[in-house]
Amino acid sequence: MELRQYTLHPGQRDVLIDLFDREFVEPQEAAGMTVLGQFRDLDDPDRFVWLRGFDDMPRRAEALASFYGGPVWQAHRDEANATMVDSDDVLLLRPASARGGFPAPVDARPALDSAGSAPSLVLATIWHGVGPFDTAFVEFFERRVRPLLAESGGEPLAYLHSDHSANTFPALPVRTGEEVFVWFARFADEGRSDEYLERLHHSERWSEEVLPALSRWVETSQRLRLAPTERSLLR
Repeated sequence: MELRQYTLHPGQRDVLIDLFDREFVEPQEAAGMTVLGQFRDLDDPDRFVWLRGFDDMPRRAEALASFYGGPVWQAHRDEANATMVDSDDVLLLRPASARGGFPAPVDARPALDSAGSAPSLVLATIWHGVGPFDTAFVEFFERRVRPLLAESGGEPLAYLHSDHSANTFPALPVRTGEEVFVWFARFADEGRSDEYLERLHHSERWSEEVLPALSRWVETSQRLRLAPTERSLLR
């Protein structure tokens, strides 16, 4: 899985989203990848975030070569690149355990002519580690952290950590030399997300038991509040 964060020129995010959702979704999937989610960062009007997945690293190389060497990208790359300041903020991730991957989408992808924006919000929490997020950490997350998140209203939808495999498509850089653990939760709207964060903030178990234990592994954290685009599968 790639978590891709693009910094765009001011006022260009909707230009890119319109182009992306119209021209790039189906051709990428036809090449052998899954475009799981496209998002507006609610806290940065010039940031576009998206997720795409692959069966494995060799097929990642094949799929990316097929798409970026194909006619659709060649026809629209200049228009897409003109919206971007930076597109190299990419984390390469894999499920942290057999239970950590994204569930298969239940609904079909919305058509191009779907009216209105999806009202949901996806919260992505990125923990940067002091070292690897090893088996002991994953067991701690599943046994102690995940149940408390769920009780607070933020059941993790998926949780992944750094994949240190060699980049099988060097033309597209990925961030290397980092240890991250990323988990995603989905909410009906911003209000539900705010309620969850408030409950977690006031939880004694979180502040007195979980946070001190997390500090053994987690150095810094980042939270992305993401609004799915109209054609996002994760919505």
